[in-house]
Amino acid sequence: MKVLLTGGAGFIGSHVADRLVARGDEVVIVDSFDPFYDPDVKRRNISAALKSGKVILVERDICALADIEDATRDIEIDAIVHLAAKAGVRPSLERPIDYVRTNVEGTQSILELARRRKIRPFVMGSSSSVYGDSTPVPFRESASADSPISPYAATKRAGELICHAHAHLHGASIACLRLFTVYGPRQRPDLAIHKFARLMLRDEPIPIYGDGTTERDYTYVDDIVNGIERALDWSVRSDAGCFEIFNLGESETTSLSSLIGLIASELQVTPRIDRLPNQPGDVQRTFADVTRARELLGYDPRTSMKEGIRSFVEWLRNQPMS
Repeated sequence: MKVLLTGGAGFIGSHVADRLVARGDEVVIVDSFDPFYDPDVKRRNISAALKSGKVILVERDICALADIEDATRDIEIDAIVHLAAKAGVRPSLERPIDYVRTNVEGTQSILELARRRKIRPFVMGSSSSVYGDSTPVPFRESASADSPISPYAATKRAGELICHAHAHLHGASIACLRLFTVYGPRQRPDLAIHKFARLMLRDEPIPIYGDGTTERDYTYVDDIVNGIERALDWSVRSDAGCFEIFNLGESETTSLSSLIGLIASELQVTPRIDRLPNQPGDVQRTFADVTRARELLGYDPRTSMKEGIRSFVEWLRNQPMS
């Protein structure tokens, strides 16, 4: 296939690009290289994929539909994997308008591209944040997810809803994937595991919000990429008008205190902790029920936290330190 991949230079997107190239697909990466973190990091993420000869890079904002149409006019596209988004709960509290523009307007823009080009298979990256702080665990896709507690979560839920409307109106087959705290090589530097590891290596204090008992369903990036690949194949073979939401998690939880201990052990350091008050928008616990993804996609996450942290640390030791 030829796959349009938005956000393809980012952490997860670049791994997806590598996977698609490895299996023989051609990829059109659309990425704006937003300066939320160093764009040079993103360019390194896709350097190998670009050398493959199977990747075209289109540097455009996903909200600029006319620009994307112009840039891809002569390129055949069979399917879309839409991962571009403004991510992060805490930054969304400060810049909610930016999040609405990218995550809602940008998603509608890519759906409109699909409509105009008659592209039926569509995969969207959503987030476990949509479940808020009142959904019973483990989180199931059947939960109402109508009480998000951050602008980021609200925009990702809005993206799911407009995907549902698009599938109903235009006969697309859409998989919305609720990703649970993804980590691994190339992880964004602002995310906890990456941030904590760098602070430990510099012997600087780690800011911990709350008492360390919050729990997350941390999911290794290779397992997530397997799920995205399977969701893409599901959307290709599904009937027109199909719409499904899938949890992609490890289906295990790790407390914040335990996470710090795992990273410190792998780095062979003693962490210094700076305890701070709880932050608005943060949920107490995330925990994925992946039954639906197992049954419909054949999703089978297998990477333990210990294995995943070890792989991340091996990658980190080969990166520039700042």
